Amino acid sequence: MKKLVFASFIIAMLFPAFTYAGIGVGVGLGKIEMPGLKPGGTYSLPLFPVINTGTEESDYGVGIDYHEKTADYQQMWPDKSWFKFEPEEFYLNVGESKGVRVTLSIPIKTTPGDYFAYLEAHPVVKNPDTSGKVSIGVAAATRVYFSVAPSNIFQGIYYTVVFFISRNAPWTYIFLAVLAAAILIFLFRRYFKFNISIGKK
Repeated sequence: MKKLVFASFIIAMLFPAFTYAGIGVGVGLGKIEMPGLKPGGTYSLPLFPVINTGTEESDYGVGIDYHEKTADYQQMWPDKSWFKFEPEEFYLNVGESKGVRVTLSIPIKTTPGDYFAYLEAHPVVKNPDTSGKVSIGVAAATRVYFSVAPSNIFQGIYYTVVFFISRNAPWTYIFLAVLAAAILIFLFRRYFKFNISIGKK
């Protein structure tokens, strides 16, 4: 009896793997690079081909994902709302492909610098417990690198100073605190002497 229960448990655990074993996905681009983009601009990325590489037809979805930041990867993450996909979800037969149009809209108040994200494609299957859909643990992605340039020289100087301060913290914060204290002391002494001179008259 125990062996029968154990065997049933193993079959139940393996059943989802068999169910999704024939579903696969691939993409037709390895990397996209777009330097010198401007805040407030809208840009069309190269067509993003999604391919059904499995042995079963399936619904597919596309979106944005990120890598874990390390010492070797210091790029900023663009917000997912910057990207628009047309279509965002679609159906593919075995061996069929679909070109997805991707639009990148950069907000006006975007910090200049280097950005990185993944354009990810993944199968989407119906959830047997609900009426909705869920993505499964199979995905393929294209790396997207782009840089945002300052919109003018003043914005460029501002973000250069901000980047320098944050990169050299905490010493830059200590220096700024000392500088602010020195300015306050200077202004206080000047104002105090001015009051004394008025009192003497």
